[in-house]
Amino acid sequence: MYYYEKIAISIIFMAALLFAPLCANAQYDFIRPVKDVIPGGYNFWVYTPTEYYYTLNETPVIIFLHGQSLCGRDLNRVRRYGPLDAIVKGRQVDALVVVPQNPGGSWNPKKINDVLEWTKKNYACDSTRVYVIGMSLGGYGTLDFTGTYPDKVAAALAMCGGCSLKDRTPLGKVPLWIIHGTADRAVPISMSKSVVNDLERTGNDSRLRYTWLQGGNHGVPARFFYMRKTYEWLFSHSLLDEGRPVNRETTLDMSDVPTAYRDMDFKSADPETVYETTIK
Repeated sequence: MYYYEKIAISIIFMAALLFAPLCANAQYDFIRPVKDVIPGGYNFWVYTPTEYYYTLNETPVIIFLHGQSLCGRDLNRVRRYGPLDAIVKGRQVDALVVVPQNPGGSWNPKKINDVLEWTKKNYACDSTRVYVIGMSLGGYGTLDFTGTYPDKVAAALAMCGGCSLKDRTPLGKVPLWIIHGTADRAVPISMSKSVVNDLERTGNDSRLRYTWLQGGNHGVPARFFYMRKTYEWLFSHSLLDEGRPVNRETTLDMSDVPTAYRDMDFKSADPETVYETTIK
């Protein structure tokens, strides 16, 4: 028996030596496609950062809503720009990043909420730090979702979009940043200005800030997804903040556009894509 025990110990030791380098270089940040888990709902990606697997602590959630060009049923399309693309290119984002795909038409706030609730049920989420960001059609979706569920959103960033809600006053409950280019031909800046004007007119603008990008076209705001301070601005807000003030110190403007990728670590390994069949 002692002889076999020595052999077993030797095998275990050799295996440890062989696999140690692999474990040392293992990637624990995953981008996971989630399909057909919500009847009639959206399919989506979930990115989990490295620290999540080490600690399993409650983690902030960022929901990204894409524009019309990425609508469809090919989930890979929604990785073409936005937070997932930024992460793959080396931007560190310390949050669960949830990216649903809209098959077509306007974003549905209830379906977005279904994705959020599924994420809360299946991941260790910090429900006091849920953020929504979107661009173009996703800018509309950001404001429509935030205005429908203002008590769930710690902060929202809506770029080159608008708002479909008739009653926009609930947006005043949420720290909100609206960004739009003055030379946007796809979605006129008047769509964002309409929201700003409504909130100012009704006295619901204490948590509102807005930035008009002088000469900026429809695609310019997409650069902000790749900047560290975009995420720092989001993370500076919580539902637990007394009075829920908006952070007005961070700036995002045309001067940032040429340097958007400057501090990204392009040499970092891409997150691993994990498919449903590998998830236990």
